Amino acid sequence: MKRAAIYPGSFDPFTLGHMDIAQRALKLFDQVYIAIGENTGKAPLFSAEERRAMISEVFKDDSRVHVIVFDNLLVDLMKKLDTNVIIRGLRAVSDFEMELQMASVNRVLYSSSESVFLMTSDKYSFLSSGMVKEIASMNKSCLGKFVPKMIEAELKKKF
Repeated sequence: MKRAAIYPGSFDPFTLGHMDIAQRALKLFDQVYIAIGENTGKAPLFSAEERRAMISEVFKDDSRVHVIVFDNLLVDLMKKLDTNVIIRGLRAVSDFEMELQMASVNRVLYSSSESVFLMTSDKYSFLSSGMVKEIASMNKSCLGKFVPKMIEAELKKKF
């Protein structure tokens, strides 16, 4: 039986930090579903479909990665995909409190759920999608330090 995990997030945009977590998760699991959550309360820079297409392009040569969009509870998606593992990246201790709360709620909603926390690599510990969007709006020349090349090109088009 293949071990699969879900790596959920908004990924707006997908950064090198996100890519690092996904690649490290692939060392632990046979398949990783990068699950793009649609949050109607947020105004994203890229549509969910644009994010799905960009992330799919980043991982086009790795059949173990599946990029999907979901708009329901994460635990419902877990049941649909027949997996019980959630991958989450932690940048700092400040991330842990919120992640612990979400993991606890997911466990209440789906008692089989397990959250696996991966510490972000030191070189990406400061990086967030919000920071990337701010940099992209002001200085497009350094985006390659923060996002995959394909996403860098899409950010430049947006700004």
